[in-house]
Amino acid sequence: MVTAGWSVGTETGRAESSAEVSRGGPAPAPPWSEFVGGESARRDWRDTVRGAADLALLGILTTVASLGVVTAGAAVATASAALHHWIDQDGWPGVRPVLRTFVRALLPGAAATAVAVATAGLLTLNLLALARGAVPGGVPLIAVTAALILAAAAFAGLTVVEMGRNGGQGWRNAARAAVATAEARPLAPPATAGVIALSAVLGVLVLPPLAPILAGYTLLALHAVTRRTVR
Repeated sequence: MVTAGWSVGTETGRAESSAEVSRGGPAPAPPWSEFVGGESARRDWRDTVRGAADLALLGILTTVASLGVVTAGAAVATASAALHHWIDQDGWPGVRPVLRTFVRALLPGAAATAVAVATAGLLTLNLLALARGAVPGGVPLIAVTAALILAAAAFAGLTVVEMGRNGGQGWRNAARAAVATAEARPLAPPATAGVIALSAVLGVLVLPPLAPILAGYTLLALHAVTRRTVR
């Protein structure tokens, strides 16, 4: 989910950086470095503003592309792949590669969306029924259900990050990689669950109109905490 503006902004930033280096000045850090803990270097405020604007646009476009519901999986997978490219290559992919990734991800993404919606719906209904006393179980089962919701959120977050690493393709492989990451790095699941929980609180209770913008920052946070915990 990128536009030509991303590519233009990135090339402009690179031209400015190259000009500064040619004058003997230190090269500024990539615009994503302060978000994901990159190497220490001088940061130009314009890079920070440009990166923040790009992330906001990423979230808005991902939200718009997800409005069809069945397209949500493809939108998230494509956005994650674009963000991974931004972090690794210090620049957004072109519009055509992004569109190709989105189209290829539509059918697998629809299946992944159906699984995610069904799982989230069942867990939420179960939690509401327990909270209202409609079914027996009380506080212990409420706690167990809440833990399952957090575990599902963590798994979903890790899977989305793995989808980005795989170029937005292969939900099954991404799910297997997410499980492997959770087993090898115990801090990764609680970190990703915390990111999703915080984003949900901000988006639903505090800043509902800004939820689309928040989506881009949430995706970056998932990539950032995963990178830190797997080091």
